[in-house]
Amino acid sequence: MKNLSEAMNWRYSTKAFDPNKKISEADFQHLKNILRLSPSSVNIQPWHFVIADDKSGKSRVARGTEGSYEFNMPKVIDASHVIVFCSRIYADDSFLDEVLDKEDIDGRFAKPDLKEQMHQGRKMFLETRRYDQKDESHWLIEQVYLNMGALLLGAATLGIDAVPMEGVDLKALDEEFALRAKGYTAVGIVSLGYRCEDDFNANLPKSRLSEEVIITKA
Repeated sequence: MKNLSEAMNWRYSTKAFDPNKKISEADFQHLKNILRLSPSSVNIQPWHFVIADDKSGKSRVARGTEGSYEFNMPKVIDASHVIVFCSRIYADDSFLDEVLDKEDIDGRFAKPDLKEQMHQGRKMFLETRRYDQKDESHWLIEQVYLNMGALLLGAATLGIDAVPMEGVDLKALDEEFALRAKGYTAVGIVSLGYRCEDDFNANLPKSRLSEEVIITKA
């Protein structure tokens, strides 16, 4: 594995994948572990992932690149794996209970009253966003983007190329995978695999604002 600085410098938004190279099952299991272990505010975990790793599945995801987004279709079809990142539309009581019960099963609470404290604390944060700031769905999506960032870094440490894409028809993906009926909506997709030798973007120098511009000492 690369150290984190090397991994971040090595990775880039892959524009062309080698369709003949496949991510190993062992490496992709590492990526699935990252999806599960990603942090989220108050551990709310408002995500779901649709994974395509064969021609049939990738063709379904590629329906989100038809029309205005067809320039992204090869990035879906030629990739080894494609992940549709989905967010809960809202966090209802049954979902909150599911998260709380899983925490209990996993041994998160030394005493029963700590379970109730966690439940009330999570509800407080949620209700602040739902009723006061009125942006519950945006807050939930923010947690999904934390997850996406973790995946991109994790993939880079494994030497796996990736590209995150919002340039897709999210409504089409919702319909293709019946996401809204399940309480979810598509946020974006990430294609994963290995770069083609002729990917122009692989040889371009990385450009980021300097440390002096983006960091201020308190």
